[in-house]
Amino acid sequence: MHSKRQGRAWYHWYAASDTHEERKLILKLDLLIIPYAVIAYWIKYIDQSNITNAYVSGLKEDLGFKSNQLVNLNAMYVTGAVIGQLPFTFIFPMFPMNYTIPSLELGWGIFTLLQYRAQSYGELMAYRFFVGIFEAAFFPGVHYVLGSWYRGDELGRRGGVFYVGQMLGTLTAGLIQSGTSANLDGVRGLAGWRWMFIISALMTIPVAIAGVFVWPGTPAKPNKLFLSDAELDLAVKRLKDVKSDTEEKVKLGRLQLLKKIATERRVYLLTFWDILFWNAGSTSYGGYLLWLKSLKRFSTAKVNQLGTTAPALGIFYVLFVNFSSDLLWGPSGAIAFAHVWNFTAMVILAIWDVPEAAKWFAFNSTYTQVAMSSVLYGWANDILRHDATERSIILTFMNLFAQSTTAWTGVLTFPTVEGPRFLKGWTFCAVNSFLLILFTYVVIGPLARKQERKLESETSSIDNIAEAQDGSAHDSGLVKDTKVITTPAQVPV
Repeated sequence: MHSKRQGRAWYHWYAASDTHEERKLILKLDLLIIPYAVIAYWIKYIDQSNITNAYVSGLKEDLGFKSNQLVNLNAMYVTGAVIGQLPFTFIFPMFPMNYTIPSLELGWGIFTLLQYRAQSYGELMAYRFFVGIFEAAFFPGVHYVLGSWYRGDELGRRGGVFYVGQMLGTLTAGLIQSGTSANLDGVRGLAGWRWMFIISALMTIPVAIAGVFVWPGTPAKPNKLFLSDAELDLAVKRLKDVKSDTEEKVKLGRLQLLKKIATERRVYLLTFWDILFWNAGSTSYGGYLLWLKSLKRFSTAKVNQLGTTAPALGIFYVLFVNFSSDLLWGPSGAIAFAHVWNFTAMVILAIWDVPEAAKWFAFNSTYTQVAMSSVLYGWANDILRHDATERSIILTFMNLFAQSTTAWTGVLTFPTVEGPRFLKGWTFCAVNSFLLILFTYVVIGPLARKQERKLESETSSIDNIAEAQDGSAHDSGLVKDTKVITTPAQVPV
């Protein structure tokens, strides 16, 4: 558990050291940052996942899909998402985030809308690529903003509430498709799945515009519409107390910075850790919906309605795993809990010849894998907190590289023609869950503790120099009194 939480009961929201002013500031930041992040992520995931709902709701037949087009469309989206993240390794610290993220949201809203007019596989592939391009930097961007305002002991809960947006998006996409299939199919000559893309886009654009005014940016480039100078000063102070970089200044030339990062072992360890996380997931391949459709006892609307049960349960998984990370057993325990459960579900699906009730349980447990996403990225945020530019680059790089691997691992292990029994896919996910748990305890935990010892050592060295200078000044009769304040290290385990 994080040192700020040690000795505190799980139901205490704030750390014991937080002053009344800090608690008011934290509440205000929560109201400014979290609701917009949740709503925007909810919209993003509707726009990302609605292709699967459209596929089982008439798109396949209308466009003449007969092979692996669905998994290829997902791969094209991932390709766009990977390419789109590359420039943001440097962009995050350069521009106000209350303009950056809403601009991206506006872009993916436009290309979501254009999907309603798709008449061919190639045209739809192009639209999915550009949806991926614009959605690419949203997730690491939100985590960059969270890491810019909150301490390590506060990130898990906020990241968890933010991540609920993904579950809501997947759930709502199914409900929207169910509603359009039942009520709008054939209206103005458009199929129900086409209406879903129109409705999704109309939800996206107003949220993008609101983000410009609501989101607070970062302490270095703040949106002062709702934050006073005194509140900004307090926010900076509480972050500097834990050795977080709040200035977002590039201290080295770009090539020098990239060379420095490339020679650090931790960037490769964090990236490999993230690769295991991304490849332990199965929710984006449509296995649950394909299985429901294969039962041949539900209408199209009913298939989409039943498909919402997994993300609905995912809301509970996300909140429990992320809150327990901050308040109970720390990030390593939360990650282990989530992936022991996911491993169990993947083994059941790999075996396949089990009672139908076991399949319902397994498919409705798949969101335990993604439940700890914000724990992982929050922990990485905390490990990298000493330098904002490095944090931006490494967070974006680990996310884009890990996500890029799913563009080809998904095609190899979840080919649509093998659905809904993806033996290779379920087995692959189970192996990644097991390795993720092992890597967290054997590598990431020791890495985090080593980083804290290094920061503590650097703080002690600075204090020793200050004390020596203070003593020299006293000897010279130049200084009457100086007080040096040290801060204990913040160590999550």
